[in-house]
Amino acid sequence: MSTSDKPLGLSGYFTLSNLKGDLFGGLTAGIVALPLALAFGEASGAGPIAGLWGAIFVGLFASLFGGTGSQVSGPTGPMVVVFAGLYAALGGNPSLVFAAVILAGIMQILLGITRFGQYVKLVPYPVISGFMSGIGVIIIALQLSRLFGHEPDGGGTIPAFTAVPDAVMNPNWIAVGIAAVSLFIVFTWPKRLAAWIPGPLAALIVGTLISVFIPGAPILGDIPTGLPSFIIPSVDADSILIVIEAAFILAVLGSIDSLLTSLVADNMTRTRHQSNKELIGQGIGNSVAGFFGAIPGAGATMRTVINIRSGGKTRISGMTHALVLLTVVMSLGPLASQIPHAVLAGILVKVGYDTIDFSYVKRAHKGPRWDLALMALVLFLTVFVDLITAVAVGVVLAALAFVKNLADDQIASVHQMAPRNSSEEEVSILERAGGKVMMFDFGGPLSFGAAADLGHHVRQRSGHSAEVLILDFSRVPFLDVSAVTAIETILEDAKDAGKAVYLSGMNDTVSRLLQKFSTSASDATIETFDDRLDALKAAENAASDPAEPQPA
Repeated sequence: MSTSDKPLGLSGYFTLSNLKGDLFGGLTAGIVALPLALAFGEASGAGPIAGLWGAIFVGLFASLFGGTGSQVSGPTGPMVVVFAGLYAALGGNPSLVFAAVILAGIMQILLGITRFGQYVKLVPYPVISGFMSGIGVIIIALQLSRLFGHEPDGGGTIPAFTAVPDAVMNPNWIAVGIAAVSLFIVFTWPKRLAAWIPGPLAALIVGTLISVFIPGAPILGDIPTGLPSFIIPSVDADSILIVIEAAFILAVLGSIDSLLTSLVADNMTRTRHQSNKELIGQGIGNSVAGFFGAIPGAGATMRTVINIRSGGKTRISGMTHALVLLTVVMSLGPLASQIPHAVLAGILVKVGYDTIDFSYVKRAHKGPRWDLALMALVLFLTVFVDLITAVAVGVVLAALAFVKNLADDQIASVHQMAPRNSSEEEVSILERAGGKVMMFDFGGPLSFGAAADLGHHVRQRSGHSAEVLILDFSRVPFLDVSAVTAIETILEDAKDAGKAVYLSGMNDTVSRLLQKFSTSASDATIETFDDRLDALKAAENAASDPAEPQPA
């Protein structure tokens, strides 16, 4: 092993095998993060310096302790939207506001310890698309007044929209000009130049120079340099519910945002992240950020992609990104004070635009209409209600729709004369029986959606002519109480109608559950067969021999 390939620290926690790529990737990601961190900090209400420190603390500790080597973390649009609402609701009280940030970090650590990361994959794509697009709309809405040199009236989307007409009617023309230049740069910046100077940084430099030579647009003003002050969190009885709710939203949203970015990084690097470890790293980063008055963050998709494309692969790249920003914040505060609000608004409009899932919207008409309707509903709830309500409603509706589709498919299989995978001999037996033998194949796990009507459909299909019912469990790996109840109903109906019931193909799990919870399944007259064909042969013999006593 060469010197450059030797791991640093315990168990190869750090490796120098990609040091050049990691340093260049981290440097590039840091340059890209600078204007975004300033913009997110300004949009949050805590000030641009809080955005920079958020990028530093979350970026450093999430990389150091996280589970996605190439991921770059820092303030993101979704987190800033929630934090800005919290900041406004608590009147900007640092002890209360950052108590929520610290608590959110602790919750993320607990989510990682309890292995919550594996459940993020269960959120359906239309729900993710809807709330991410909704966040994009919110980011743009909050910047519309700033493009004209005004501030939105209070927090929230509706006040931001209602403030636009007055801003348009009374514009600050210098701010409008700077915003127009910034928007033009970020939307049209050539890709060949982005490798050297990212579009947001170019817009920041050009817009600030215009403001210096043509003053009149609102600027950031004094930005403190040096280390941040330590904040002692506190919570009072009047605000505890707001703090806990905001902390929960930040924790869940930051976890989802980070793990989605981790999936993007996996696809680009052909690696596999450790989701629960990533949540712990994000939680540590946000907890530390809260103690120093920095806004919370998460895995940042755009900065992660830029880091990877610039050569970053290991945790050294994300830490380098944070150290680059630390160098800036310790020395360039006076220069940053001249940045006009309109420049940051233009940069954030581009961020919001990129957050909206236009790729899905363009293809949505080709897919199920229900998915498009679900995405639109989640988007609406995100913009005009809140994020947690939007995601919760979306997940519940998506789950119910899935169960309904699964139930419909299972009910359809019940109405088939023979299962889809029946052999020629099995089909032949059913045809010879002439309706006296009915086979019911439960194709897969019985959902509670199908269980509700299962007994009715079996009774309807079997009618009066069937003498033997075969319930085949060959493709049923497990049952729940709803399914057991449905089977109990089928067995009782058959007994009342004087029909024999044969059970086939049950595994040990299904058999034990039926024996424990179903009194009818324990009836001695119910015959059980390991193989479906054996059950069919026995049923044919029983149905063709009227002298043979039938189970009651």
